[in-house]
Amino acid sequence: MFANLDRYKIVLASNSPRRKELMTGLGVDYVVKTLPDVDESYPDTLQGEEIPLFIAREKAAAYQSMIGPEELLITADTIVWHEGKALGKPVGRQDAIEMLRSLSGKSHQVITGVCLTTSEWQKCFAAVTDVRFATLDEDEIAYYVDRYQPMDKAGSYGVQEWIGFVGVESISGSYFNVMGLPVQKLYRELLKI
Repeated sequence: MFANLDRYKIVLASNSPRRKELMTGLGVDYVVKTLPDVDESYPDTLQGEEIPLFIAREKAAAYQSMIGPEELLITADTIVWHEGKALGKPVGRQDAIEMLRSLSGKSHQVITGVCLTTSEWQKCFAAVTDVRFATLDEDEIAYYVDRYQPMDKAGSYGVQEWIGFVGVESISGSYFNVMGLPVQKLYRELLKI
C-alpha cells in the first residue's frame, strides 16, 4: 500500500504503547527510537493546536542530528484543550482527580500535533476531536485514577479504558486521535509523500 515510502525507513519517536499499537494497525513497517527527557514545555502564549504542533516540532528537532538520509521520523504530541487551557499529563493522583472533575459533564477537545520529518523536509499537521463527558461522581473518578493510573495520559484519561466506556457520551472526529494518533489523517499524509 505504501510503495511511495519504500525509500524510507519509518521511525516512530514515541514510547507510547497506544501510538505503537495504532502504527502497527496502520500496516506501516516502522522502528521505534526514543530519547530520554525530551523537553515538552512550550511558550505560555500558545493556544489550542499551536501547543501540540510546537511540541511535535521540538521533539523532531531533538532527533534532527540522528536522522539518516533514508529515514522518515514521526513525532507527535497530544493535549486536552478545555476551557481555554491545555491539560497535559497529571503530576500526581490529586492532579488527575482535579482534571477529571473539570472534564465531568462537559465537552473538551483532544488535539494531536504530528510532524513527518526527513533530513530534507518537514510536514506538520494537527487533528482535533470534540469529546463530551457524562457527569462523573467522585467514586467513579477515584476508582479510575486508582485502578488505571492515568499519569502518562493527557487530560488524565485513556478513552480506550474503563473511563471511556462509562464516561464518554459522544465523540465528533477521530476516536484514534483521542487515543493519541490521528491514523486516518496520518495515512492520507503518508500517501502524499
